[in-house]
Amino acid sequence: MTIPLLVGNWKMHGTRAECVERARKIVRGLRQIPVAAEVALAPPYTGLACVKEVLKNSDVRLAAQNCHWEESGAYTGEISPVMLYEIGCDYVILGHSERRHILKESDQMIAQKIAAALRLGLRPIVCVGETLEERRGGRTRTVIGRQLRFALKATAKAAIQNIEIAYEPVWAIGTGQNATPKQIGQVHNQIRKLLLKSFGAEKGHRIRILYGGSVKPENAETLMSTPEVNGLLVGGASLSPATFLPIVRSVTA
Repeated sequence: MTIPLLVGNWKMHGTRAECVERARKIVRGLRQIPVAAEVALAPPYTGLACVKEVLKNSDVRLAAQNCHWEESGAYTGEISPVMLYEIGCDYVILGHSERRHILKESDQMIAQKIAAALRLGLRPIVCVGETLEERRGGRTRTVIGRQLRFALKATAKAAIQNIEIAYEPVWAIGTGQNATPKQIGQVHNQIRKLLLKSFGAEKGHRIRILYGGSVKPENAETLMSTPEVNGLLVGGASLSPATFLPIVRSVTA
């Protein structure tokens, strides 16, 4: 298994100046601690170029929060994978729960985005997860399986090694409810089995499965000790170096 991946998703937070200052503090902080994980930061679109400048002399990677499936065209308000590649993004988060459930992105749309990102040399972080209603209805396995099959059906075996998966239970994000290690482990194990069945043992074991759902310094170490958790997708706690750096430290100590 490759080293863990920790991603700070800043969502729609931060002016350019705030993003630069936050990135600088994180880079400085990471230089002061032994880091045995790969770290990526995902600022809003307006912060991508300036944060890239901050990161250029560090090992921290740059991630975008979304992209369109076309390289150009009449898609007002969208951003293409070509544009992200030109800025210097390494990763792009696709299928995030907020885009699925607030902006109504379909499984098919997300699959198209994944294919486009891979063509341009970006590494998609593909998010999957169920709602509280779906979990209470006993449909977690069905929902996760469907989302993954749509996401990966057009992915060649040679390209699967360039994809990360992130499980983010919608019901545990900003709700005050936390998924237990047992619940997380069950879903991550399901994801791993599907990957192994679809892509074989060698490639299926290489893919990192991240967890994202109210990740904090207090639970990061426990989450990372859960079977098949190979990294973390951090939301609110990544907005402050005072909370993000301890997460990195607890994972790599």
